[in-house]
Formats: sequence, structure tokens, C-alpha cells
Amino acid sequence: MKLPFTLEQFLDVFRQYNVSVWPVQVLLIVLALVATYFSILKKSYSDKIIVSILTFLWLWMGIVYHLIYFSSINKAAILFGSLFIIQGLVFFYFGVLKNKLRFQLSLNRNGITGMVLILFALIVYPLFGYWLGHVYPSAPTFGLPCPTTIFTFGILLFSSSRVPFIVIIIPAIWSIIGFSATVSLGMKEDTGLLIAGLICTIMIIYKNKTLKKVSLS
Repeated sequence: MKLPFTLEQFLDVFRQYNVSVWPVQVLLIVLALVATYFSILKKSYSDKIIVSILTFLWLWMGIVYHLIYFSSINKAAILFGSLFIIQGLVFFYFGVLKNKLRFQLSLNRNGITGMVLILFALIVYPLFGYWLGHVYPSAPTFGLPCPTTIFTFGILLFSSSRVPFIVIIIPAIWSIIGFSATVSLGMKEDTGLLIAGLICTIMIIYKNKTLKKVSLS
């Protein structure tokens, strides 16, 4: 499928975004670390903090990146931005209002996989991109859709309760859309996005079924 923009235009959007919002990128990384920290050090308010951070990240991506910057070269970004805003509200509804999202890092298959995805999003993704020639500021930083969606998958794998399937629908869809950039634009670091989406979706569905069986027994 032919995209309505070139690789140069795509990377220039990253440049414009990174230059304009600096140093917010640092704050976004700190928020990611705070969310990870509270999944390890469990407090009564930990879940609300984690979900509030996820809510903010998805609203940020939807409003700031998609609607303000990416829409300048791709009108589909208006739809993407709307979906990301909806996802932010989904996190807020299920996690803050309904308190149905609870997190606790455990050293099991889900927890270890989640931590690997978080480390990939925060460290490996930008380093791999740099190796491929995507150098800051013309490079996707944390707080932009692909690395932040990978991070989101990692956090969701820390869940200690059933994750409502609606919570992972938009991230799963974006893992496919974002991966298309790998094929069309050569953004090979986004291969990790599709892998993360597949792994997380399968593992969460399996865990939900397991927890349902336990609750019924």
C-alpha cells in the first residue's frame, strides 16, 4: 500500500515534534519509570497511579502527536488520534473509575515478558533505531506511538487481575498499523511492535481464561 507521505516527511514530523516539545520527552520517560516502579512496590494507590500514567500517555499521543503533528502529512492521523484518545479514556474508565485494572510484577512468564518489553521500549528501541540511522531529533522517542504502545503491552502483562478485552483492542490494532511502517518505510525497529502485540494479546487472553476458571472452581 502506497503511503501519502515519504520517509523524509515522516522523519521530519519526528524532528518537528521532538524540537517543539523538548524536554517533555524526559518527563514521559520518568512517568514510564514511575509506572514500572509502582508495579513492583505495591501500595494501595499503585494501580491508580499506573493507570493514570497510561491514560496520560495515550491522550498525549492522540492529541499532541497524531492530531497536531502527524495530521500535517497524513489525514488518517485524525482517525488514529481519535482512537488513541478513546484508548486513554478506556484506561481511565476501567482503571480509575471501575478499579478493574490491578498490577503486580511477578517473576513468572507474564512478568518477565512484560519487563523485557518495557526494557525494549525504553532502551533497545531507540538504540536499534540509532543503529539504523534514525538519529535524534528525527527519530521516534518515548511518548510517540510505537515505543509507547510496546511499553503499554509490557505494563499490561503485569496485571494481577483479568484485563477486559476492550482494553487491548486498540493497542493490538495499532501494533498491526504501526508495523506497516516497517514494510513501507523501513522502520525496522517497529518489528518489535507487532511481536509485542501478538505476544501480549495471546498471553492476556490465556491469563483471563485461567483466572476465570479459578474463579468458577
